[in-house]
Amino acid sequence: MLHSKRFLFLVVVFAILPMMLMGQSQDMTVEESYLQESVEIMIIREQSRAENRDMKMVALEYIGDVIGRGNKGEEVHAALEFLSLEGVLNITRENGRVMNNYPDVRAKAATYLGQLGSTEARDTLVKMVSVDNEPMVLTEAIKSLATIGINDNNDTVNAILWTFNRFDHLRPDNLLALSTIEAFEKLSASAGGIKDPAVIQTLARIAESGNYIRPVRIRARLLLDDLLVPKE
Repeated sequence: MLHSKRFLFLVVVFAILPMMLMGQSQDMTVEESYLQESVEIMIIREQSRAENRDMKMVALEYIGDVIGRGNKGEEVHAALEFLSLEGVLNITRENGRVMNNYPDVRAKAATYLGQLGSTEARDTLVKMVSVDNEPMVLTEAIKSLATIGINDNNDTVNAILWTFNRFDHLRPDNLLALSTIEAFEKLSASAGGIKDPAVIQTLARIAESGNYIRPVRIRARLLLDDLLVPKE
């Protein structure tokens, strides 16, 4: 993957370098920085919409790089939103069969949305959990919702509750349950507590359910006790 990423970067660089160097009025360091940023955004924009899964993973690698350097702009969010809904809302079919269902792509996109930390990223994650059915994707989306920590009108808590409840009875998943508990823990810490009765009921259900392994039930019980004990 790293070799393909480097090769793609070099191909694009050599394609646009002559145009970039036609004017030499600015300092070379600025030109190099602008060239790198332009190439990376171009690759992210194009490869996120490529039909090939591997190319989408290349786009995600570049997204990780630019976010790490502090670029959390609209182009980055737009690419992540597209990738986060790949195969769910952004569907390619062949003979009636979905050809672009890539849960690993959506899960990685969810992680990077959490690193963006914006209201727009939160809104995309809420959209994700409302339409996706893959526990691995939903687990990452819930983690990122908690990382962002925006809970206007209790929208984030409600989205997490709704997502967990979809699976609790029919397809209990330990990792999804654990991410739900940890999300409530983070949101409670940032808000100075959670008094939502639905959260309390959900934690009690996890703590008492035989559908989840003992460590998950213990985590639910510990958080439940913490939320119910009056703070001095």
